[in-house]
Amino acid sequence: MSSYEDRLKALRAQLVRQKLDGFVVPLTDEHMSEYVGAYAQRLAWLTGFQGSAGSAVVLPEEAAIFVDGRYTLQVREQVDGAHWQFESVPQTSIAAWLQEHAGQGARIGYDPWLHTRAWVRQATQALSEKGAILVAVDTNPVDAIWPDRPAPSAAKLVVHDDRFAGRSAAEKRADIADWLTAKKADAAILSALDSIAWTFNVRGKDVDRTPVALAYAIVHADATADLYVAPEKTDEAVIKHLGNAVRVHDRAAFADALADLSGKSVVADPERAVAAIFEALEEGGATVLPLRDPAVLPKAIKNDVEIAGHKAAQARDGAALSRFLHWMAVEAPKGRLDELAAADRLEAFRRDTGLLEDLSFDTISGAGPNGAVVHYRVEEKTNRPIEPGSLYLVDSGGQYRDGTTDVTRTIAIGTPTAEMKHRFTLVLKGHIALARAVFPKGTRGGQLDVLARQYLWAEGLDYAHGTGHGVGSFLGVHEGPQRIATFGGGDEALVAGMILSNEPGYYKTGEYGIRIENLVLVEDRDVPAAERPMLGFETLTFAPVDRALVEIEALSGEERGWLDAYHARVLAVVGPQLDGEALDWLRAACAPL
Repeated sequence: MSSYEDRLKALRAQLVRQKLDGFVVPLTDEHMSEYVGAYAQRLAWLTGFQGSAGSAVVLPEEAAIFVDGRYTLQVREQVDGAHWQFESVPQTSIAAWLQEHAGQGARIGYDPWLHTRAWVRQATQALSEKGAILVAVDTNPVDAIWPDRPAPSAAKLVVHDDRFAGRSAAEKRADIADWLTAKKADAAILSALDSIAWTFNVRGKDVDRTPVALAYAIVHADATADLYVAPEKTDEAVIKHLGNAVRVHDRAAFADALADLSGKSVVADPERAVAAIFEALEEGGATVLPLRDPAVLPKAIKNDVEIAGHKAAQARDGAALSRFLHWMAVEAPKGRLDELAAADRLEAFRRDTGLLEDLSFDTISGAGPNGAVVHYRVEEKTNRPIEPGSLYLVDSGGQYRDGTTDVTRTIAIGTPTAEMKHRFTLVLKGHIALARAVFPKGTRGGQLDVLARQYLWAEGLDYAHGTGHGVGSFLGVHEGPQRIATFGGGDEALVAGMILSNEPGYYKTGEYGIRIENLVLVEDRDVPAAERPMLGFETLTFAPVDRALVEIEALSGEERGWLDAYHARVLAVVGPQLDGEALDWLRAACAPL
């Protein structure tokens, strides 16, 4: 198993043993998570792909890997094109590819604990047109050939105190119980890890960069609950926190426990609960109500305590990032830094706060052409020097008990070219347009996406990722259901209290990348003479935008006013946390245009 080619050969041999003609390998876990523990990194182990979203299909003579526009460059750098076809989504899909490539009468395997029911139905329909069938496996063939597969994390759960959560777990369960009663349901299955963490006010360390624990839960209409988690992960403090209304069981007992819901009406989320959960409920005699997990929307709408905590985390994090940007301004022009050194120094500044629990994702530290790889992950073999005359893109964030941060800055190392400045300014104009947006209640994120792209579009340019994603409260740096995107989501109405990113970009393959990202809070907006209730955004992130990249004459008066006001706010929030040369640098970086 020393090479990815060997692993692909071994998987094909295993498929023969399991009487299968193909197998689908998604990058997820039993909870439909975006970020997964090491034990569930099957796609990376099989192919070498290190991105956070993708899937693969292996047939006897062909294999394909499917990624979206964020990973177009990365997948070609990390996966051997001699053995894998590269497919782009949403332009194609696994179902469509199988319909074209699977053999007549083929048996295509899938793990029912790693796919939604909708996906199973779509793939089944596509294969039926070829006379092929989709086969649920009891043993995942990748696991069968993965000799040193890591065990799931044994890390302890920790209590997330009410002073950070803003509401007790008992209150949250009571709200879910009221919702179940209104839906005439007896129970709801919670399988999404962040929903469980939020509902029970617990956190964990089972997934790198995301403070969640591997668990399942069933919340009942009487406000009691059953929590399924490995016994070694709880202690006296957690049991006391959960209270008598929460019955704790071994995680391994969850699948069998679904049969105990026979005769009851049970809510299961079609997007977040895997096909195996639906099948077990139906086979056990439950009536399944395919409704959204009742924790999803309340989790996304932050309460006053969570908002205050987030602002405190942002102020702290902004100071750490500003210290880093000052350090870069001093050290980078010397030409002795590289991507790894910069990422390490930024993490050190965050750790110096004394309150950092973890990074919120692996820092994207991209110099020159690596900055054009949207979700670039620096490693020793890709590590580039940060050279004068280039652009450096750094997308990073921290996990603090009181909030989760995510911020991107693009900085010029030395003197930027006229093209770099112009395209940076187009991105900045889009960022400002979205930040200044005022819109009626009920507006969906997808309706706002064009605001950030309009100036790039006017010059025939674009970017292949969404403009904004939701962010959790000491939870996932990517959180639904809210998004600002025209594809892959964006249909959720924005509600006051939601936190999203504002991150337009531009990427010139082989040369440089540009992205400007702040987090924003959806807030009620008082508009004189408005005939409908209105909303807008409050910018939460505080760190200077590189003035050396701003084409001032291309900004309107309103845009210059916004940037000057933003920088004044950065100085007011971050300035008191700095001193000496760092404070002098910040004052210059935040001076009016």
